[in-house]
Amino acid sequence: MNDVHELVIIGGGPAGYTAALYAARANLAPLVIEGFNWGGQLMITSDVENYPGYAEGVLGPEMMADFRRQAERFGTEFITDDVSRVDFSERPFRIWVEDTEYRARTVIIATGASARWLGIPGEQTLMGRGVSACATCDGAFFRDKELIVVGGGDTAMEEAVFLTRFATKVTVVHRRGEFRASQIMLDRARANDKIEFVTNAEIDDILGDGKVEAARLSSTLTGETWELPVDGVFVAIGHDPNTKLFVDQLEHDAAGYLITKPGTTETNVFGVFAAGDVQDHTYRQAVTAAGSGCMAALDAERLLAEEEGHEGTALTAPRPEAAEV
Repeated sequence: MNDVHELVIIGGGPAGYTAALYAARANLAPLVIEGFNWGGQLMITSDVENYPGYAEGVLGPEMMADFRRQAERFGTEFITDDVSRVDFSERPFRIWVEDTEYRARTVIIATGASARWLGIPGEQTLMGRGVSACATCDGAFFRDKELIVVGGGDTAMEEAVFLTRFATKVTVVHRRGEFRASQIMLDRARANDKIEFVTNAEIDDILGDGKVEAARLSSTLTGETWELPVDGVFVAIGHDPNTKLFVDQLEHDAAGYLITKPGTTETNVFGVFAAGDVQDHTYRQAVTAAGSGCMAALDAERLLAEEEGHEGTALTAPRPEAAEV
């Protein structure tokens, strides 16, 4: 059995790596179990142009490598494997990677969320080449283009309206005749001259040589198929938080997102914190995930410091020569 770690961070994305950076600089020697798919959703994102500090933009995988390197510089230890089970019933907490057990006084869960995909041909091969699940992230790359948004809920309507800032035309494709979106969001989309609706239809395939050029649709009523020339397909059918390992032990909402105490990253289990998309179904941005990762590290450090009977580095004023920003 391993020694007890001050902090174990589960998940390797903007939230997990930022938490590791702050924890490492607070001398907590964090262990990050980053998973085989480290980097999160940014690993399937091509250009990132809305993260502060990258004036010329950056590739998603390159940015995650930068995050990881910075955390490693200050002494973060990494395990590139997936957590198989956890036990938060008592401290120290127990975390298993296959048959290897790790123990921790505090834990930060930063396993993120995964976009739901259509599971059709062309979707994965054209990912980042016209296929996206984030209009806020990628919409600006489609100026004066024609786009499809797939979905029938509030997210689909919101993304369709947002994309009209850049696209000449946005077609909302929904497999049913009625929408799940709230009336106010649906009215807003219908009032936009750039948005058209195709209902009772599904996308069977996304076509293109190196980039999206068209989508093949079929009617759910008649089976008729046709092709619609487009430059991009935005899938807006929801996200699933990666919380399967934790929902039996931590409070969560109906969709599976972990619930944190307002104004903190604390879960219902003392010493367990949650950061990033695993507890945020509203913003889902790299910069907000990184911010909550910082919060989680400070929350964990403060807890540990209080247990040791002192204020801790997070609560003391920074030295002028090393001021935090």
